[in-house]
This record gives sequence, structure tokens and C-alpha cells, in this order.
Amino acid sequence: MSGFTENALIRKLQDLNSSQQSIQTLSLWLIHHRKHHAAIVKTWFKEMLKAKDGKQLTFMYLANDVIQNSKKKGPEYGKEFGNVLTEALKHMAKTGINTKTKHSLHRILNIWEERGVYEPERIIEFKIIVDPNDVELRNAIKRKKTDTEVKEPEKKPRLSEKVKEKKERRKSESKTNSDGLNDTHSSVSPNTPPGDPPEPEELIKALLELESSASSDEAVRERIASLPPEVSEVQLLSKLEDKESAVSLSAVVNSAVELLAEYNLRLSDELEKRRKVAAMLRDFEQAQRELAKKAEAKLEEYNIKLQKIYEVKAEVKSHIDNLPDVSRLPDVTGGLAPLPSAGDLFSI
Repeated sequence: MSGFTENALIRKLQDLNSSQQSIQTLSLWLIHHRKHHAAIVKTWFKEMLKAKDGKQLTFMYLANDVIQNSKKKGPEYGKEFGNVLTEALKHMAKTGINTKTKHSLHRILNIWEERGVYEPERIIEFKIIVDPNDVELRNAIKRKKTDTEVKEPEKKPRLSEKVKEKKERRKSESKTNSDGLNDTHSSVSPNTPPGDPPEPEELIKALLELESSASSDEAVRERIASLPPEVSEVQLLSKLEDKESAVSLSAVVNSAVELLAEYNLRLSDELEKRRKVAAMLRDFEQAQRELAKKAEAKLEEYNIKLQKIYEVKAEVKSHIDNLPDVSRLPDVTGGLAPLPSAGDLFSI
């Protein structure tokens, strides 16, 4: 599965369509990269604001799929989307929501309400944004506020029970989250190493950067090679005859120290970059091997199907060859001979 970058996500969101396969494929990719949930939701919201009216609903379908299917692995997406959904729905309402889109949004919100994805008060808030003219929703909010004010004293004794429920919920969520981390590599990418494979563009960029690294800087290497031997050989210091030559050599040594220190830093950075590139190449190679295996399996599957098609084709041809030759049948286009009359049959 390809590595996460914001540009890769933007491309995938631009290519997203309303088909179930397109939504589920991108949803799985986002869940796999859930450690980037904050950047993902931010980019989702930014791209949704740019999307045309018809595609905004597709963005909501994607958010719904990610929120619900990521619950087993952790609550990150539910919380992060919750921070932007109000503004997203307000944007949709501002650009205009037709009856069909309104019905689809209500269906998503009803599912969230049934499955407890968000608090009932938030669901009602979302519904009012989608359909501000819905009188029943506004009355429901008023009734809820009234009931809350009336029943407030009754709820106080149950506070300890709510605290216990919250603690248990947090324990179960943390357990689910830890299970989800172990789940990722077994279900999504069983052979994937700890690092995600990079995008080809990232890998090419990293390799190109190495071409201008410190070890390939010929100018600096020539400067280091042309340093006088007195800089590195201590025994030559005995040849110094006066203070002036000592000061001159000291200046050369200080310049050489600065040059070498800077070059060593560059070499250290290069070494770190090469380690990272080596890891990227390893992850990329592993991902390509997996893709090649899948492609080979697919190719074998299609070859089997093609063989079956050839067999059916041969059977059809054999069947056609065994059909009677119509050209050899008697010509009946001129009409059949008349049947004998009753008199002809019984004449003596």
C-alpha cells in the first residue's frame, strides 16, 4: 500500500467518484494511514470546500465509511471529523442542498444516531443545518432542554454510574486501539515492514538529492587535497623559523578546521539520508514484490478464464460443424405437390 503524502491524498480525493468501490478503496487507504488522521481530515475539509455540489455528497460518504470502519482501530477519525463536520455541512447548505442530497444526508445522520457515532444533540444540530426549516427538529430540541431542566435533580444520584461507564468505555477503546495496531499488518498488509512504502515520486526525489551530496562535491574535495602538509603533520612544525610564519600557518590551520568541520557535517547528513533512502528502497522493493505476486495471481486467474473461453469456443464450433447442411435439403420454395382428392383416393 502506497505511503502517505498530502499530494497523494489530494490526487486520490480528486479521482474519487460516487461508486462504492472507489469510496471503499480510498477509505481503506485512509484507515491504514490513520496516524496522519489530523492532516487527512484537514485536507479532506479543504478539498471538500473546493468540490462541486455533486461531489460534496461523495466526500460525506467517504467520511461516513472512514468513521464507521475505523472505530475498531481507534476513535481518532470520529473525533477529528467531528471538529469539521459542522462547517462542512454549513458549506453544503450555503451552496444549496437539493431534495435527493438532503435525503442521503439524513440517512447518514440517522445511521450515526442509531450506532451512537455522535451524541444525539450533535446529530440534531447536524440535521438542523441540513434542513433548517424542519419544525419537528426544533421542537425536539426545545423538549429536550425542558426535560433536562426538569430531570436535573434525578440525574445527580446516577453520576457515579456515568463515571464508571466512561472509565469502562475508555478501557475498551484503548484495548481496541492496541488491537487495531497489531491488526493493521495482518489484515491490510501482512508482509509490510514497519515503514510504509514511499511513492515513486518521493523515491526519485530522494535519489536525485543524493547526486548533489557531500561525497560527490569535487570542489571541496580538491580544496581538502590541496591543503599544505603542515596542516596534518605535526613533525613539520619544527621547521617554523619565526613568529610570522607560525601565525600564517595558524590561519591556514583554522581555515582547514572550518572546512573539514563543515564537510564532516555534510557527510554525516549524507550518511543519514543514505540510510533513509536504503530503508525507502527496501520498503518500496517489498511493496513491489507484493504487487507483483498479486499481479501474477490475477494473471493466472485470467489465463484460466481465457482457457475456459477457448474450450467453450471449440465446443460451439464443433456444434456448428455437426449441424445439417441446409444447402442439401430439397428446395421447397416453389411449393409442395398438391394433396390427392378423396375421389382420387377411392377411384376404382
